[in-house]
Amino acid sequence: MPDVRVTIDGIEISVPSNSTVLEAARRAGVNIPTLCDHPAIEPIGACRMCLVEIEKQRTLQPACTFPVFEGMVVQTRSEKVVGARQFVLQLLFSERNHFCMFCQMSGSCELQNLAYDYELDHWAFERPMPKFEVDASREFFAMDHNRCILCRRCVRVCDELVGNGTLGMRNRGADTMIIADLGVPFGESSCISCGTCLQVCPTGALMDRASAYMGATAQIERVKSTCMACPVGCGEELVVRDGRVIRVEGDWEAKPNNGLLCVRGRFDPLHDRRDRVRKPLVKQNGEWVAADPNAALELVSGKLAAAGDKVATIASGFVTVEEGKALADAVKGNKYYMYALPPAGNTATVADLDRADLYVAVGIDLAEDYQVAGMAVKRGVRKRGARLVLVGNAGEGMAKWAARQLCCDDLAEAAKLIQAAEHPLVIAGPEGLEAANGLVAAAPQARLLSFAPGGNGRGLVEAGYAEAFAGQAADVYVVAAGETANVDQCLLDALKKGAFVVVLASYAAPWDGVADVILPMPTSLEKSGTTVSVDGVLSPVAAAMHTRVGSLQDTVAQLAEAVR
Repeated sequence: MPDVRVTIDGIEISVPSNSTVLEAARRAGVNIPTLCDHPAIEPIGACRMCLVEIEKQRTLQPACTFPVFEGMVVQTRSEKVVGARQFVLQLLFSERNHFCMFCQMSGSCELQNLAYDYELDHWAFERPMPKFEVDASREFFAMDHNRCILCRRCVRVCDELVGNGTLGMRNRGADTMIIADLGVPFGESSCISCGTCLQVCPTGALMDRASAYMGATAQIERVKSTCMACPVGCGEELVVRDGRVIRVEGDWEAKPNNGLLCVRGRFDPLHDRRDRVRKPLVKQNGEWVAADPNAALELVSGKLAAAGDKVATIASGFVTVEEGKALADAVKGNKYYMYALPPAGNTATVADLDRADLYVAVGIDLAEDYQVAGMAVKRGVRKRGARLVLVGNAGEGMAKWAARQLCCDDLAEAAKLIQAAEHPLVIAGPEGLEAANGLVAAAPQARLLSFAPGGNGRGLVEAGYAEAFAGQAADVYVVAAGETANVDQCLLDALKKGAFVVVLASYAAPWDGVADVILPMPTSLEKSGTTVSVDGVLSPVAAAMHTRVGSLQDTVAQLAEAVR
């Protein structure tokens, strides 16, 4: 469709004919205030902050929903427009208890910023001071209804982006409330605690327990990085103040997550309660003793030199490509990946989840282990009418979205459904990979997307860790664990049989029960490097905070020097 010419505050520009006035204004560099609008979700024109004056229109119109037309002339700061916006703000401040000096979002609140911009210095209307409940039943963030402006951003992202549909509204007028499901506490609802609603809330209604009161917008900086919790490879923004990460948010510009994060990627890094390893620890007479770094390295390098090739090096998915290569070069012996190896036969990408008309999940729990991929499946089912078929042990988290649940003996039925679909996508975990390959082979249009545990599995395979650890014996074990917490009992049992075990870890547990030496290792928030996603994309991991522990690369270099 041809572009149209519009004039906004005297600036004439050409924009696509399907644009809204708000989109056209942004192209022209003209700021129009919004509260309910967010670039990641569909506009609804609810807050009325974006009202503008359009020539030949009888009343003011919401810029976020009004389409442009040829020759349109728009005023965004006329006296009539400014007065309307001030009136809207007065109404918003009169409805609930917006006391900025007591709010954790003071200095970062969109409502507060607009009050300053439009010079609100007093209340124009009597304030009834209603008292609404605070729902603190969720582990990582709370809901204070007293600060809610009913913009419905949270409701819409839960529906449109996450696909969960947990949030809604009840009552009418001044008594309208955001609710979960049919009005149960948020912590008892179908909420998956992904925190997307928290990230888009324009006020202090949703409160992050970790970052509340820790820093306003002017006091923080943002560092873009990549989550290493799973192989989806989500882009994230680390919110930093004074060298400390206070919050993790999704990067709206990043692929393949487009701003979404799972509970593990958003909250786990800041809520890990395990004891941090900050100095080398050596076990002496059954007790852990903090050791001099040089003495600890000398002990480890001596054991490695004596063992020769009888060393097994095991890396977790929290090890970057650079760390894996450095460790492989420094230590002799066999190299193993801590989990099942990531398959190399994928014919689909994470982005294909938003195009499929049939999902067949085989032996994989998308709701628990690969949550952002599960969100894409939910969106497909809820928004595009795609069907989900669960085969075998696929967990209960996706059951309510499934059209069919089949056992492993019903692969022929699953194959029929795939053959009848136009864009079928088979999604598998390690346990279901063999069956998934058979299903893909049964239909030429079918594509495969398989996941394996660990964030940087593909990168570590390329770095030389091309065999999964399954209890292989060795005299000396070197485990590069990072911050991993999900450790198979098979690995722990094998380590107990080793003559000497050194673990490079961010946290002591569970390694303090099997190791002889634990060397400190930075978390993924504290180190720089690269990681490879399930799509084969190499993405940066950025250090966003200071740490008093040495990097794995430094430890390996010192070990290599000591061995020589």
